[in-house]
Amino acid sequence: MTSMLHEPSLGPIVGHTTSSSARLWIRGIDGDDHSRAIGIAALFKNGRYVGGTARYFRLRREFDRTGITDFEKLAPNTEYTARLGCTLVNHRDYETVDHNDDVFSKLPPATAWVDDLKRLPADSSMARFTTFEEKTEKGFSFLFGSCRYPGFMFDRKRSDRIFKTMAAECAKDHDDPARFLLMIGDQIYADLLGKAIPVGRADTPKEFHERYNDAFSTPHLRQLMSSVPTYMMLDDHEIEDNWVAGRIKKDSEKRRLFLMAMAAYASYQWSHGPQSYGQRLFYNFSYSNYPFFVLDQRTTRIRDDIDEILEDNHLLGRPAKGTEYKGQVDFFCEWLIKQQKTVGNLPKFVVSPSVFAPNSVDSLKQKGKYQDDAWAAFPTTRRKVLQTIVNNNIQNVVFLSGDIHCSNCASITFKSKKAKVRALRAYDITSSAFYWPFPFSDGEPLDYVHDSEQEGDGFDVFEDGSVIMHYTAEHFQQKDNFSRVDVRENEIQVRTFSRKDNKEPLNTKILPLA
Repeated sequence: MTSMLHEPSLGPIVGHTTSSSARLWIRGIDGDDHSRAIGIAALFKNGRYVGGTARYFRLRREFDRTGITDFEKLAPNTEYTARLGCTLVNHRDYETVDHNDDVFSKLPPATAWVDDLKRLPADSSMARFTTFEEKTEKGFSFLFGSCRYPGFMFDRKRSDRIFKTMAAECAKDHDDPARFLLMIGDQIYADLLGKAIPVGRADTPKEFHERYNDAFSTPHLRQLMSSVPTYMMLDDHEIEDNWVAGRIKKDSEKRRLFLMAMAAYASYQWSHGPQSYGQRLFYNFSYSNYPFFVLDQRTTRIRDDIDEILEDNHLLGRPAKGTEYKGQVDFFCEWLIKQQKTVGNLPKFVVSPSVFAPNSVDSLKQKGKYQDDAWAAFPTTRRKVLQTIVNNNIQNVVFLSGDIHCSNCASITFKSKKAKVRALRAYDITSSAFYWPFPFSDGEPLDYVHDSEQEGDGFDVFEDGSVIMHYTAEHFQQKDNFSRVDVRENEIQVRTFSRKDNKEPLNTKILPLA
């Protein structure tokens, strides 16, 4: 039977994890149009097979032979391993849509494959993960970052190097292993040289799939994603540089490009996430009692490329009209209010691929705000979020950002008209880029506002100017890097590390909590 069992062509990826479940993803092997690809998985604990966990799951052609399986009823804070493989079942009519039970009935009981799964190469078939804690009193740690340029033939290995260093931060023998990883945008560069240069630009389904296969098959990233729960969100380069939703209405080719990009994104990134809001891409999850909300800031981003009326720009889609339909911004603001009521002053982490603060110095001018690719160009969305925070006294909102190829930490404060500082704490931690070989082209620290009050970049939370948001930003870093966030009872420690094996961080910042 071993000759019928194959190792996955990509993966495994450990996806959404809780204290009692884990979602695993693989890509199977390619077959012809008459074959059905079947995933096979089994769970192990302390080296022994966990009875009743062997199962089949589909790897469908329309998802480029990718698929997921969920292991449930697991013990909290417990290490497991899983073995995953795949096989092909021939079918006479490739146009027939068949039910899983019909396909699985052609195969032996799933338990018959357990020994064969154990014989597959561990580096391409085994996932290792630890379920989350039900509740933590001592805190926890996680890693995050963004923007992994794939490199060309001569620097492909260099683009993968940082993930080896990150894996060491998650390793079992680390004195405080990071519990999960956030990859918050530009996991691939579909437009290798930007939207204006067609060389290397993905514009067919096959080419989008190749981008993901090239990115996810590098050895250090593959090992990292198979050994720690990994959460992802797209940014523009999964589609096209500085993507806004309006392009699909103006150009039929852009609409075709978007649909291809999103089909690939759903197969390779979204499918192994929580899928908290049905088919919508934004989602939330929790580590223990600490909440996270992951924003989709690209597929519903509304900005008129001609009209410079900023008030009609919407970063998270249009807000609700009446009570029948809610926009992403409404779900997000409701979540903020709920979390303050539920977890009190514990940090509320918000994954925001676009930077909340600091703004670029170009955005100090009205035209610069319009051209900005971050929150500065979307004052209506920014104001609604900040009003929610201020009106509901939501403490310790921590934005986690990427995109700009210049890591930094920004401390956000609120001042009333009488110049009193309101007792609210908020932060933006930016971590970018994993790998960017062109530091001369962007990410220059002097291109960003460091002190909004001194540089005239305060933001009116209310239109009457009664409350103003200010921020100070520091610890700017252009080197390839990732961030480790250590959450403790009264503070958050942020350390930025380079892609090399240096144990000393590039920067360390302590963020006090309210």
